[in-house]
Amino acid sequence: MDIPGCINTRGWVYPTVLLCFYGFFTFLRPSEPFLTPYLTGPDHNLTIEQVTNSVFPVWTYSYLAILFPVFLLTDYLRYKPVIILQGLCYIVVWVLLLFAEGVSAMQGMEFVYGMVTATEIAYYAYIYSVVDAEHYQKVTSYCRSVTLVGFTVAAVLGQVLVSLAEVSYFYLNVITLASVSVAFVASIFLPMPSKTMFFHKRMEKEPVQEASREPTPQNDEDVEKEKKDTTNNHFFKVLWLLCKDLKHCYSSKELIYWSLWWALATAGYNQVVNYVQVLWEHVEPAQNATVYNGGVEAVSTFLGALASFVVGYVKVNWEVSGELALAIFSAVDAGSLFLMDYSINIWMCYAGYLIFKSSYMLLITIATFQIAVNLSMERYALMFGVNTFVALALQTILTLIVVDPRGLALDIVTQFLVYGCYFAVITGIFFVRSIYILISLYCQKSEETTKEQTQF
Repeated sequence: MDIPGCINTRGWVYPTVLLCFYGFFTFLRPSEPFLTPYLTGPDHNLTIEQVTNSVFPVWTYSYLAILFPVFLLTDYLRYKPVIILQGLCYIVVWVLLLFAEGVSAMQGMEFVYGMVTATEIAYYAYIYSVVDAEHYQKVTSYCRSVTLVGFTVAAVLGQVLVSLAEVSYFYLNVITLASVSVAFVASIFLPMPSKTMFFHKRMEKEPVQEASREPTPQNDEDVEKEKKDTTNNHFFKVLWLLCKDLKHCYSSKELIYWSLWWALATAGYNQVVNYVQVLWEHVEPAQNATVYNGGVEAVSTFLGALASFVVGYVKVNWEVSGELALAIFSAVDAGSLFLMDYSINIWMCYAGYLIFKSSYMLLITIATFQIAVNLSMERYALMFGVNTFVALALQTILTLIVVDPRGLALDIVTQFLVYGCYFAVITGIFFVRSIYILISLYCQKSEETTKEQTQF
């Protein structure tokens, strides 16, 4: 029962507005496009090799190690505690960036940032547990678009403050800390969901069934033991059902190929985004000129959002042409990475990044739609989690071989040459697959035509 004059916390508007508020301020991080110049500048005095080979790889390892347990615990704990944890981790990250020094401290910062990205799933899943299905489309649009708005505003703000007001990178990080602190406070006021996608799906039905049974006298120890046994049985039952659902999801050959591209491309995309500032710093050191990283990130986000929007209106039979589109745009990604790698001009490097990010955003939108269109929300969430985990595993292998001191520890220019070749291999895989599909369709059509002629 809602009190007159008070905010209605049980409808869909209150949790949606509060979650969007949280999402906007967590993505309002004007310092992020300037992380590498900040770490290699006078505030931290790290070398470019330390940042590339010792600091940044920790994020990948942390993200991979934490993702799977967080994926299960997020649903089991009903989202809100994980969102609060994410807000707290954001604060820890920027406190370390501002006040800690040395390689070990920055490695600790990257480890905590891995927790931030791993818990991001709670932000996107929470809203479906507190609103009715009729509002899913609207709230999904609001929650996703507000993060793009926050990221774009932050990138523009950071660029304006650096270029026009000559604000130091340190104070950009102070602004970011204030922003994520506001988000953390907002997360505390989110309503606690009563149901989730997996573990608390039938929460409302089970008490009714229990109440209909004839009560039997039990002491406190027996009651506690029974509750614990029931909870354990339910937990493992849900895990078993998840495994069965996963087997069903990957029984489709088409979904396997779309998921394969998703995992391969996302691994490469994350690697490029994680190290692109290092390449920019190599081509045009921040100490020698004004950098425009924030402006480039803002434009790339806008172009990516525009590409994602436009693809929704393109009428194409993706079952026939999908793999060919994946091959073509993966080739565009490879070409843009080669452009960035061989360029000695920062503006050409920026242009290559804009092309790369827009192309990836276009394809990931198509892949998301193709995977989600024939699946329930629960199965889509499951596939999303597994595909992300596989992508992170591939990214970890790339990091160990290419970046880590225990591997080849390649310089940044050679790294981007490897990433370009990596996308060229993806192009080859899906080009061969698309040719196979087209030849199969041609042969099938020829057989049908022959049968029709034989009948007449």
